[in-house]
This record gives sequence, structure tokens and C-alpha cells, in this order.
Amino acid sequence: MKKDRLPEVLSPAGDRERLEAAVRFGADAVYLGGKEFGMRSSPLNFTQEELACAVEYCHGAGVKVYVTCNTVPTNSEMERLPGYLKELERAGVDALIVADIGVMALCKRAAPSLELHVSTQAGVANFVTAAELFHMGASRVVLARELSLDEIARIRENTPPELEIEAFVHGAMCMSFSGRCLLSNYMVGRDANRGECAQPCRWGYYLMEEKRPGQYFPVFEDEGGSYILNARDLCMIEHLDRLAAVGVDSFKIEGRAKSAYYVSVVTNAYRLAVDLYGRDPEHFSLPNWLRDEVYKVSHRRYDTGFYFGRPVDGQCYESGGYIREYDVAAVVDGWEDGALLCTQRNRFFPGDELEALAPKSRPEALRTGRILDETGAELEAARHPMQRLRLPGLPPFPAGTILRKRQDG
Repeated sequence: MKKDRLPEVLSPAGDRERLEAAVRFGADAVYLGGKEFGMRSSPLNFTQEELACAVEYCHGAGVKVYVTCNTVPTNSEMERLPGYLKELERAGVDALIVADIGVMALCKRAAPSLELHVSTQAGVANFVTAAELFHMGASRVVLARELSLDEIARIRENTPPELEIEAFVHGAMCMSFSGRCLLSNYMVGRDANRGECAQPCRWGYYLMEEKRPGQYFPVFEDEGGSYILNARDLCMIEHLDRLAAVGVDSFKIEGRAKSAYYVSVVTNAYRLAVDLYGRDPEHFSLPNWLRDEVYKVSHRRYDTGFYFGRPVDGQCYESGGYIREYDVAAVVDGWEDGALLCTQRNRFFPGDELEALAPKSRPEALRTGRILDETGAELEAARHPMQRLRLPGLPPFPAGTILRKRQDG
């Protein structure tokens, strides 16, 4: 870690709503994609005009913007790439995330002011590769997710101090090395290298092994089959001090295809955790309420990945789905005449127990009283998504505060 600053909190932004959520809840930087050349096609992503507006918005808040350009381009794509890179440079993008050395070279010629971050897709797993990429013009490497803390420390010790190190700290893991998977393309014709992965690793399978006598494998859990390829989600929020100690400069949160609620809650948790670390690095200890925050988004069972050595039980064999215990009831728009103004997202009722999660704050428990519509008419329930509501008697919270409700049962 650079001694003059804390590690960066780097959040995903799949569209404008998620971008604003990341900035509002404390990201130091966001990463996002244009309409092509990125490894995620399911989010809305950004047109060139939208991307320029996003950069202006982020820079106004002191937040950096990194754009993904981490596919392996074809010949025809390479012909279009110089113009795209120049547009990114004109928009004021802070860095380009790349995986291909040809793209790196092209960027140095077409858009020389853009910093280059080498994507985890490049599989950087040793100090020789990291140092060579630095000499080729990279200012940062996003390390392969399969490295331990000891291996990261060795990379840091044997690379130029100017080279920044980024590592994933939270989110979905891929069962294939650094995401280099062909299963989706082979099985359903959806190319992971074009951001179209169908995630066949999350599907249930029946497996029969005939040629390895004496070796027994968990080939099924029940009549529904076995999820033998399904990886747990990564969560390192309790170990940020260990990551900082081995030299990680940027803490990356996975999830460009995930909801604005996910981006808000996870960004907020890591922002508060990093700030807590910064106040007393030698005695970093996460309070229970902050640890609980990452369990209040949809997630698979958590794991620490490879950071403490090869995972003993890094797969979820029984299910490919998510654990989800909370819904967003509403999002705060403001406060007026003793009433909280909000926009409804999921159904809730008078008397419901909610939690208010304001940006960069600890969640606060509250109970709803009356629910009014925009005209002041009293409602028996908030039933219509995106309806504007007034909640009298609740204290003021800043715009963007999330009101969430624990699911029944």
C-alpha cells in the first residue's frame, strides 16, 4: 500500500443507476463498460455520450473512472478500436482495463494519456509478468484471483513501487482460471470473451465416473443433481488489513451485472471498513454490524478464495442459487413538512419494521407509521413499484438512502 493513502475502494457500475449508487455510497473509483470490447454484455453499459456524462459526474465527486476493454479483439474489431480509444481519451476516462498486448500497444499510440490497467483476464500470477507489463506501459495489474497473500507479497517485493496492484475482495468467483472459460461457448454458443457467459458452472449436473476405481466423488446431493462446478462468492471484508499489508493498492468489488442495491450496500460496507482500517491499521477489527452488512445482499455462501491457500471447500454443491433475505422497500428522495419522501420499490405496510441505510453510515432501525400517496391520501399498503410516497413521522435521511425490509420467514 502506498503509505500516503488508503487502498482504493473500486466499485462496479453496470449502468447510470448503479454508477450513482457507487459514488453516493463511497467508491473512490468505478469501473464500467461501453457497448463493446468489454467482458459484460448483460448490463446496459454506456453509450459514448452516456460515458462522457458519467465521467463528468464522477470527476465532479472526486471519483475516478476506469473503462473495460478486456476482450480479445478480432481483426475487424481491431480496425474499430483506435477510434473508440480516442473517444474514451476525449471523454476524460482515467484508465483503460485491458487484457491483450495488442490493445495495450494500440492504446499507447491512439490514446497516450490513458493509463493502462491489465485485467485479471490476463492471468497475472508472478512478479516477472507484472514487471514486464509495467515496462510495457501498464500502471496497474489486476492480479489473477488464484493467488495467496504470500504470493501477492512476493509480487509486491519484486516489482517497481510505481506499479499499482489491484485485487478482488468481494463478489462472484469463476471456476476457471482468471475467467478463461470455454464452457458457455461450447455448450450454448454464448461466448464468455464477449461478455455473454451463460454461467454453466452454476447449473446442476449428473456425473458418472467409470475409469478411476477407488476414487469416490460427490457426484450428487439429491434427486436434483450436483452443482459440482459452482463456486462460492468471495468476501474479504474481515481481512482488509492483511491485503493492505501485502501491498494491495485497490480493493475491487465484482458485480457490474448486479443490482444498484448490491452496489450500494457492498460499496458502503467496504468504504466504512477501509476508513476503520485507516484510523488504526494495527488494530483493525470489524464490528459485527458491519460484517452483517454483506449478508444483506443476494449472495452465495462466502469464502476467502485462495488468499489463505488452496480452498478446502470452495464450491457450493447443493445449490446454484443465491441467499436473499432482504428486499428494498423504498429509496429516499427527500424530507418535507415532517414526512420522508420516497419512491416505492417493493411492497410494505404501515407498522413494518425497516432499516434505513444512508450513504457512509450504519443502518438505522425504524418502524413505518402511516403511508400516504403524493396527494396525501392514506394507503393500506405500498403496492405499486416506483410510486411516490410520503411517510409522516419518520426522521430525515439524505436522498439515496435505502429503506429495506427483511423478508418474511
